[in-house]
Amino acid sequence: MARLGFARRLASADRCLVGTWIKIPALEPVEILADAGFDFIVIDQEHAPLTFEFAYQATVVAQGAGLSVLVRVPDRSGSHLQRLLDTGVDGILVPRVTSVDEASAAVRQMLFSPRGDRGLGTTSRAGRWGGIPRDEYLRFGDDEVMRAVQLEERPAIEAVDDILDVPGLNGVFLGMGDLQLSAGLPQSDPRIQKLADRLLAAAQARGVPAGTAVQTAAQARRAADRGYRYVMVSNDTSLLRSAAASVVADLRNRPTR
Repeated sequence: MARLGFARRLASADRCLVGTWIKIPALEPVEILADAGFDFIVIDQEHAPLTFEFAYQATVVAQGAGLSVLVRVPDRSGSHLQRLLDTGVDGILVPRVTSVDEASAAVRQMLFSPRGDRGLGTTSRAGRWGGIPRDEYLRFGDDEVMRAVQLEERPAIEAVDDILDVPGLNGVFLGMGDLQLSAGLPQSDPRIQKLADRLLAAAQARGVPAGTAVQTAAQARRAADRGYRYVMVSNDTSLLRSAAASVVADLRNRPTR
């Protein structure tokens, strides 16, 4: 059976897809998360010291274990997009996009000509080293890879209708933490929630899947009920820390003899 790219997987899913962030530069967490039953991982190159080589290796391992793989690139410059797409990742998150021009520039670098500027790389892993027909390689890259922008500042969300109308953009992500910082408001503030509702309404009106990140399973359920189509819950470092802290706290509360 042909592999589903993340864009088509989202379109065909009857539920919100659940993933988590990868921040530890090791392959064991990738396999553990796959065994745990997550739908996808996001390799975080913006807020973790993860190299291109690690992203390549983690992508191979994750996809082999049944996970979809997204990569959050370090910045919005576009310098990492071509090589990551050539590794065969299922989607890209471009952080801190603030305008239509920035969104358009990012998306064009992820689309093949004539719609965009992505270079042809049929002998890369994305093309199975020349093993799949060129037409299928082009179709998968344009139709099934998710090209998402992260909106994390108030002006960006106020311009969400225009940003989501960028041709070829097929995903959006709400960066709630940075939105709170830029707006100077807590997440509970009704004005923040109104901005989130605005993003969700714009995305739903255009059939663009919206995602966000949360810390707990309960928050993930609420996000899904609200209309998010993909949600990242915690991350590998926080999950490890939480489990370790829980064991130590339990032992200290009930010392071993």
